[in-house]
Amino acid sequence: MQLSKNSIITILLIVCFALAAALIYSQMSGSGSSKLTKESVIEKTVAFINENLLSEGTVAEQVGDIEEVDFYKFKIKIGENEFFSYVTKDGKTLLPQEGIDMTAEIPSRNSTAQKPVAKTCEEVKKEENPVLEAFVVSYCPFGTQMQRILNEIVKEIPSFSENIKIRYMGSVQNGKVTAMHGEKEAQENLRQICLREEQADKFYSYLSCFLKSDDSEGCQSEAQIDKDKLSQCMEDSSRGISYAEEDFNLQNTYQVTGSPTLIINGERISEFNFGGRTAEAVKTVLCCGFASEPDSCGKTLSEEQAATGFSETYSTKETKGGACE
Repeated sequence: MQLSKNSIITILLIVCFALAAALIYSQMSGSGSSKLTKESVIEKTVAFINENLLSEGTVAEQVGDIEEVDFYKFKIKIGENEFFSYVTKDGKTLLPQEGIDMTAEIPSRNSTAQKPVAKTCEEVKKEENPVLEAFVVSYCPFGTQMQRILNEIVKEIPSFSENIKIRYMGSVQNGKVTAMHGEKEAQENLRQICLREEQADKFYSYLSCFLKSDDSEGCQSEAQIDKDKLSQCMEDSSRGISYAEEDFNLQNTYQVTGSPTLIINGERISEFNFGGRTAEAVKTVLCCGFASEPDSCGKTLSEEQAATGFSETYSTKETKGGACE
């Protein structure tokens, strides 16, 4: 039987947390705790997995005997990122992930990020001045696909630039922005964040050029970017890093894991319920968020699926619709 990706992830989670439970118990035992038995620790761990990590309808339960294992904890650096990992003292089993604090507050299944995705216009939350947030990373081919769509919408309906916010995924570690595809992407994300915040009138001009050529320097000149101001923003932690942290905090609040992810009026939505990766479909998502639709919503935009990656044209025959995770 071939397991699905989600099934494999679920199994790995259960294995990892069984090991983590053993680590927790060994640490508690070493500190002289007499109230927590290994059975109670495992029971607590399984309950934590069921309540916070698995989707409804999926249940984890302990099977077999409880094995006590001693671990070494060590820090590993991969690229610019540092992580804690654990390995058994016999050198046979690696737990390649930092443990999760089961006493910390975990977002409930009923949080914003866990609400069902709206499938019709009527189900979309309405606001007088809606905001469509698109979470992307700059070197994900599907992230650039969504950026291309949003750029097309703003080109055709400029007033919608007030209702669209392109946000970026990542984190700040040791005072530096990180991204899923490495340092080059992290710096481009930060560059685009700084332009969005401090040179907003040139943001889409730069983006339109960048999506064609992946030539940041040339596109800065073409869009008449104030390069000194941009450099200062990227180098000043109170500016560029601060702007980026706002995006990353919202990424965590919405539990965004893939580029692109759309959020309309604070709620997750899928463009594929409205026609896919087209300017018309994403425009429809935004228009569904208005309490009273403006006349501009009546303008029909391209119904072609947008190109992925860097492309001189809006659409290509080889267009795909996936996500970077």
